[in-house]
Amino acid sequence: MSNSARRQLGTTGVQISTIGLGCMGMSEFYGKADDAASTALLHHALDVGMNFFDTADIYGPHTNERLVGAALRDRRDEAVIATKFGIMRDENGGWLGTNGKPDYVRACCDASLERLGIDTIDLYYQHRVDSDTPIEETVGAMADLVTAGKVRFLGLSEATPEQIRRAHAVHPITALQTEYSLWSRDPEAELLDTCKELGITFVAYSPLGRGFLTGAISSPEDFAPDDFRRHNPRFQGENFQKNVDLVNAVRGLAADKSVTPAQLALAWLLHQGQHIVAIPGTTKRSRFDENIAANNVVLTDEDLAYLDKHLPVGAAAGGRY
Repeated sequence: MSNSARRQLGTTGVQISTIGLGCMGMSEFYGKADDAASTALLHHALDVGMNFFDTADIYGPHTNERLVGAALRDRRDEAVIATKFGIMRDENGGWLGTNGKPDYVRACCDASLERLGIDTIDLYYQHRVDSDTPIEETVGAMADLVTAGKVRFLGLSEATPEQIRRAHAVHPITALQTEYSLWSRDPEAELLDTCKELGITFVAYSPLGRGFLTGAISSPEDFAPDDFRRHNPRFQGENFQKNVDLVNAVRGLAADKSVTPAQLALAWLLHQGQHIVAIPGTTKRSRFDENIAANNVVLTDEDLAYLDKHLPVGAAAGGRY
């Protein structure tokens, strides 16, 4: 593989980068935003052949799509842009629950198109399933957006195998986005196989364990005061130390292979199936270049067995949220 390594998006024939770019942190959650630096990074990503970009209406809130759209729209044909709807927030960032009602789907799509400044969204995800609205109704409304030419392909995020099958029966689901990494291996129980069976690309978010698997975090004090990880169960108290111990196993093997812990963690993910891609987020060009170089890391059966032994399913201490 190379920096511009690609895998097929679902069964569409469209090729996307095996390692894309999660853009959320450019606007919120991980410390202060720098739009100029983020724009330069988005341009750099295109320059090196990376084409898969992930945003959502709520990131910012409501500012990340503008940032991503402004950076990419002059080179629209080079970018596959994914965005999401379904989680509601007010302008001050307050959380207002989920909504999958058809009228809301249509309104969100139009708003996202306006913020992105584009005619068509390549991949449109339901960000979280709305327990009060049958998924068939939500996906039916999403399918209408495809018919209208506003959306090319449909996705779900954090959905169960049963929800995926019900949605897929209404209109082909092209991608499922769910947290997956060496320290969040829950999707291996059933989700990965469900996606493989149905021809759905599995898009792994937080593939570096929210930064933990980079080996760069040694203390909760490493976070900025407004970084949400300060309040995440896995980054607190006894959990923190137990999780540091897990990362040391990754760090050891990475050193043996002359790669970084982040590159090892991303390479492991890509070895779990040809239908899997990752979208690590970063705001730093050096980190971005480090991440996409993981395409070139080859893992042996022994390497994979070592990681299975030291970071088995359920190894991480603390809840995901």
